[in-house]
Amino acid sequence: MRSRLAIMLGILVLAGCGDQSRAQSASSRSAAASAAAPGAATATAAATDPLAARSLGSASAPITVYEMSDFQCPYCRLHAIETFPAIQREYIATGKVRWIFLNFPLTSKHPNAAAAAALAVCAGGSGKFWPMHDLLFKHQDAWAPLKDPGAFLITLADSLGIARPGMLQCLQSPGTRQIIESEAQGAVRAGANSTPSFYIEGGLMGGAYPIDVFRHILDSIYVVKTARKGA
Repeated sequence: MRSRLAIMLGILVLAGCGDQSRAQSASSRSAAASAAAPGAATATAAATDPLAARSLGSASAPITVYEMSDFQCPYCRLHAIETFPAIQREYIATGKVRWIFLNFPLTSKHPNAAAAAALAVCAGGSGKFWPMHDLLFKHQDAWAPLKDPGAFLITLADSLGIARPGMLQCLQSPGTRQIIESEAQGAVRAGANSTPSFYIEGGLMGGAYPIDVFRHILDSIYVVKTARKGA
């Protein structure tokens, strides 16, 4: 079962943003963990663990998924709007999966992606990463083509009731940029070359998948994990 899952994850590939010749198998969990560890880099709005605000589900869930995403990528938007709500209901809310969002802005293709990532990181410092995540993808068509998206993006923070002085201070902090750059570098080390990419228990897949694909993978891994625990 385990080898079959590894093969399945290793060959899955669908439409995504970036250089996507094929999905790659990650060499070890440490590569994804490095993507999730910004080290000493901090920002005013993320002075504690910046990933805590971007994690959903129980820390003791048997499956951990790292999503490496770009807020300006249309395929990431497709995943966020069409697939992720079902994952939340069926796997995160039921305690089967812990989901961790990592920033992987492909700035060569998406010039506003880094600004959107910074806004989301700073919103996380106010406990509002996920509402901002939803707003950024919902309004992607409005801010993505702008030459300077700053004014529009800050209105999204206003709509969530985030204090503007603190938000601006966080956005201007070098620590915020360092967090995003560290995560992007970690995603590359983990083998990601497109967005969205998902690191799932030793395998990496890249692309926007329908919920049935996630069900097949997550259900299969869950059976293996729970059987091993009960043995």
